Amino acid sequence: MLRVLLFLVAGALLMFSAQPEKENATKPNIVFVVADDLGWNDVGWHNPDVKTPVLDQLAHDGVILNQTYVNYVCTPSRTAFMTGYFPYHVGMQHGAMLPEQPAGVPSKFTFLPEKLKELGYSTHVVGKWHLGFCNWNYTPTYRGFDSFYGFYNGQDDYYKHTVLGGLDLRDDKEVVKTKDGEYSTYFFTDRIVDIIEKNPLGLPLFLYLPFQNVHEPLQVPKRFEDMYSNVQNENRRIFLGMVSAMDEAIGNVTMAMKKAGLWDNTLLIFTADNGGWPLFSGNNFPLRGGKITLWEGGTRASAFVHGKMLQKTGYTSDEMIHAVDWFPTILAAAGGTADPGMDGVSQLDTLVSGQPSPRTEFVYNIDDDFPTKQGAIRVGDYKLIEGYAGKPDGWIRPDNLTDSQPDSGDPITGTWLFNLKDDPTEHQNLADTMPDKLKEMQGKLEDYRKTIVPAIWPKNDPKSNPKHWDGAWSPGWC
Repeated sequence: MLRVLLFLVAGALLMFSAQPEKENATKPNIVFVVADDLGWNDVGWHNPDVKTPVLDQLAHDGVILNQTYVNYVCTPSRTAFMTGYFPYHVGMQHGAMLPEQPAGVPSKFTFLPEKLKELGYSTHVVGKWHLGFCNWNYTPTYRGFDSFYGFYNGQDDYYKHTVLGGLDLRDDKEVVKTKDGEYSTYFFTDRIVDIIEKNPLGLPLFLYLPFQNVHEPLQVPKRFEDMYSNVQNENRRIFLGMVSAMDEAIGNVTMAMKKAGLWDNTLLIFTADNGGWPLFSGNNFPLRGGKITLWEGGTRASAFVHGKMLQKTGYTSDEMIHAVDWFPTILAAAGGTADPGMDGVSQLDTLVSGQPSPRTEFVYNIDDDFPTKQGAIRVGDYKLIEGYAGKPDGWIRPDNLTDSQPDSGDPITGTWLFNLKDDPTEHQNLADTMPDKLKEMQGKLEDYRKTIVPAIWPKNDPKSNPKHWDGAWSPGWC
């Protein structure tokens, strides 16, 4: 009788312990790819002169997203991806975080991988962070990621892996000093493949892949540049080579997923973090503006989704999606639900079965003083911009930025009202001819502005200097 009892208990324990693995086996692997500073006209499905065969095939076999929006610069977009909140609700609305700033996304915000770990996922990030590092609690492995291989800042050299005189390359918490002279896209891809090959059996993967490409500095192995020998402008030729290098890397990642038997149960999301930067050869034609502007060229992302879970594929969706929506959408795909009150909404039904988007409006950005007051919203087909919209070349110079980038042109400020359905390139300002619609949109913008959180934008701290940290940008000074 005792043996029977022990057998029954052991069997029950075995069934109980096996159940999560069975559940995990049905959860999709999720690959979230973010391309840095990739323009609307910098991908093959918008511009056939750009050689991106892997991305083109994935896009055409999936769903091309024609109305997907991000923030106008790096850190705010990544904040939206990882928190599900508009940056002006987090304090990250000002701009791209600087290396010397004692700042990070506040720890009170739960990051996406923290939620996914609760659902049984193995979570990894390879590439660019740019969400704070002055304190360890701001860094990836303290925010839900099982592993991190990449760099904390932006604008890093692709071969030296330095920025502003400091080394910026980490393997989890350890500084990597052995990659000098190696092109970062190559060894980042090798690490991604290694993670895929060594993934524990039955554990679903969340791979967050914020690529360094194609952010300046413009650097790429010559074989990629040579693919565009017909392009006369050297910077544009290098830039396009960087796009193709990223395309090859994503091809290697998808091949590794297939070899591991994971591809058929994988949802792949691809998006830019903001528009292309014309100053460094990004191209957003035919959209107006670029990175660091509130025009469509700075905020409308080249994006698509791919996966066998999609019931309807091979088409272009014009449904409205914003960067904050990826958090609840990915969480829903993993079998979870987002916290109530989050700015983001799940777009899973929109992506999987082509249902109408639950989103009808969003905030491009709201900021009270950087570099001047600004606000922009979209409601239905209408878009309002008030205050600062950008500069002619997309460049702004905060007072505490110390590099040698020239400040060119005065800020463009004003009031603009557009009907994006009729005028997607923003050439017809309706502010004077539609006063009632303007007043309605201004009232809605002011309602949004009432919920703004003060921007986190501290002065540079000399304690950040890499010379105090063995030559590397390191946590521990705030």
